This record gives sequence, structure tokens and C-alpha cells, in this order.
Amino acid sequence: HEREHDREISELAAKHAEEMEKLRAELKEEQRHLLDELRQQMAATHRAEQEQAQLQSQTLHSLELEALRLTLNNMHTSQLELTQSNLRKEKETALMELREMLNDKRAQEVAILQSRHQLEWEKIKEQCLKEKEDL
Repeated sequence: HEREHDREISELAAKHAEEMEKLRAELKEEQRHLLDELRQQMAATHRAEQEQAQLQSQTLHSLELEALRLTLNNMHTSQLELTQSNLRKEKETALMELREMLNDKRAQEVAILQSRHQLEWEKIKEQCLKEKEDL
């Protein structure tokens, strides 16, 4: 009876060891499965974070480009306004110089005409005096 009891204990111990081994194998398999899922989730999260970082980088780059474009546009506008102002001043200066030149030329022509008129007046006057003398 004692041997049979020892045999049953031995069978139970073997069955228990077998079940424990089976449970350990299932536990290992479940751990491996959970680790694989965790790795996949981490990889997906990493990809999502990389995409988000890339999108933020692109957005920042786009904003920087837009800021540079606006700055360049403002600089170009300022340069155009400055050029326009300089051209306007040059035009005004040239017009004033031309006006002065024309006024000088007119004054010279008036002086020449007055001189001619004076000469002709004196010539006519002399002619009148001569004709009076002749008469």
C-alpha cells in the first residue's frame, strides 16, 4: 500500500512537473507574444513621432521660407520706392536745370532782339533825320 502510495505521489509529482512545464511554456509564449506586440506598438509610436517631427520641421521650414519671402518682398518694395524717389528727384533737378537753361536762352534772345530793335530804331531815326535834311 505504501509503494502504491509512493507511486501515486511519484505520478502526481511527474504530472505536476509536466503541468508546470506546460504552464511555463505557455507563459513564455504569452510573454514572447506580449513583447512582440509591445515592440510593434513602440515601432508604430516611433514612426508616428518621426512623421510628426518631420511634419513640424516641414511646417517650420515653410514658415521660415514665407518669412524670408515677405522680408525680400518688403526689401524689394523699399528699394523700388527709393529708386522711384531718386528718379523723381533727378527728374525735378533736370527739369529745373532745363528751365534755367531755357530762361537764360530766352533772356539772351530777348537781349539780342532788343539790341537789334535798338539798332533798327537808330537806323530808322538816322534815316528819318537824313530824309528831313534832304527835304
